[in-house]
Amino acid sequence: MSQEDGQYVVLARKYRPQVFEDLLGQEALVQTLKNAIENNRLHHAYILTGIRGVGKTTTARLIARALNCTGLDGKSGPTIHPCGQCENCKAIAAGRHIDVLELDAASRTGVDDMRELLSGVQYKPTNARYKVYIIDEVHMLSKGAFNALLKTLEEPPAHVKFIFATTEIRKVPVTILSRCQRFDLERLTIDTLVELFEKVLKSENIKADPEALQMVAKAADGSARDGLSMLDQAIVLGGGQIKVETVVQMIGLADRTKTLALFEALLKGNLAQVLENVHDQYHHGADPIVVLKDLIDICHMLTKAKIVPATLNEAMMGENEKTLCQALSKEVPMAVLAKMWQMMIKGLSELQIAPYVNDALDMVLIRIAYSASLPTPFELLEEIKKKPADHLSVKLKPTAFIQSDDSLLKPEKQEIAPENNNTIQKLSDFVSYLESHKKMLLLYALKNDVSVEKFENGRMSISIKETAAHDLVSNLKKALQEATNVSWIIDVHAGFLGQTLADIEKEKKDENARKISEYPLVQAVLNEFKGAKFDTLVRVETNQSSDNDDNQQEQINNFEEED
Repeated sequence: MSQEDGQYVVLARKYRPQVFEDLLGQEALVQTLKNAIENNRLHHAYILTGIRGVGKTTTARLIARALNCTGLDGKSGPTIHPCGQCENCKAIAAGRHIDVLELDAASRTGVDDMRELLSGVQYKPTNARYKVYIIDEVHMLSKGAFNALLKTLEEPPAHVKFIFATTEIRKVPVTILSRCQRFDLERLTIDTLVELFEKVLKSENIKADPEALQMVAKAADGSARDGLSMLDQAIVLGGGQIKVETVVQMIGLADRTKTLALFEALLKGNLAQVLENVHDQYHHGADPIVVLKDLIDICHMLTKAKIVPATLNEAMMGENEKTLCQALSKEVPMAVLAKMWQMMIKGLSELQIAPYVNDALDMVLIRIAYSASLPTPFELLEEIKKKPADHLSVKLKPTAFIQSDDSLLKPEKQEIAPENNNTIQKLSDFVSYLESHKKMLLLYALKNDVSVEKFENGRMSISIKETAAHDLVSNLKKALQEATNVSWIIDVHAGFLGQTLADIEKEKKDENARKISEYPLVQAVLNEFKGAKFDTLVRVETNQSSDNDDNQQEQINNFEEED
């Protein structure tokens, strides 16, 4: 173990890059800085962004060393290969150089802190070539602090360089970004992390299972610092060795072999096996979210193997995974894999908000297993094509994704389409239907916003007001189909709106009022009550019959005046 003043130095600090060549996965950044130094085109401000643990602060210190290295002879200029032996390099690496100032913006966010930091900008460096300001987590600065920085950042003295680091580039004001040269540090790939782990373990003289290093690299999620921290923990937990069982116990990973069996059970729709498998993994410490993520990874892996079989030859793929992909890639339809992928992705978001994650995982897997027993849309379409037109409405029994044969089960029961309803033969019948079924909004629109030109034999020709509801035609079609069990065709003619049902009813009402007002008795009443007029005419049903040929008295009995 490495010791520093009697204390153990963790791997993430001990193996921090000391030269640009040690930076992993940042070739574009290194090449840009190299060309800038060689051509004397150094920018006055840099901003480094990326996820945690990819080397932002380390890169900032390397840039400070590259700018201030004097070499062993004390006369060298800026270089992409700092010597690490001169006084400037040693002091910067130790974090004690008087001209390289580091500020943690997360703890010093105010404008006063920024003024204090910039108070010495005008003074030339004491020992170094450039005075370098490194501000970590710069997105944490307040609005006032950013504003205090703007003018100095835009036109700094020639001897000043700024280097910012942040994980939240979107929170940095655009006025700051426009004054900086930006570098996006990339996530480290699994291969790159495994290579780093092997190099570190070789230096530490520690043995490790290759599969265990793969697990740690995946769990690190592109971060070198996270990966080395987990590696440190695995070394301690394993007593100086790193084994698969140790990593599984430490991270709470699911057993890959059991997860492969779980995926196959899902495809077959074997619920008992699915629940037994996932409960066994949970009992042994597997995180339900990790189990589902592994299933998503297997679905993606199987899909790639189905499209490009050459992916089965990748060195990263284990033997068990190759065996599963070879067995299922030709058997499972692409539509099935796509459906499982969507259900798993949706289930992952459900697990993140569920009060009991293990129960939520059970429900997600049950849903996927049951969907495995349903035919794909292509199979349904093929089945429909095989059936005659009068037997299209059928219920299909479930069928698993992996079957002994490709045929679907026979229909359980055929549904007979209802016969046509011939009670609606004319427009008045349809109006009565709407009234009896309480469809008053549609009835009002039919009477006031539509003029009907034709209504017969499943066809209706109409003109519509410009202010009518946009879904009026579709609602009429739906109501007609419900009333007649027949799909109607509605022809809509643009232009002049003809006579509506409301217009016809008004004309009829006015005509009835005119006829009644001509009766002598009614005229006598109107003459007696000056200014009286007809407001509403109500037809009164009567059981009395009269043989009187005088039609006048009968109509008077059938209408009643209401003020």
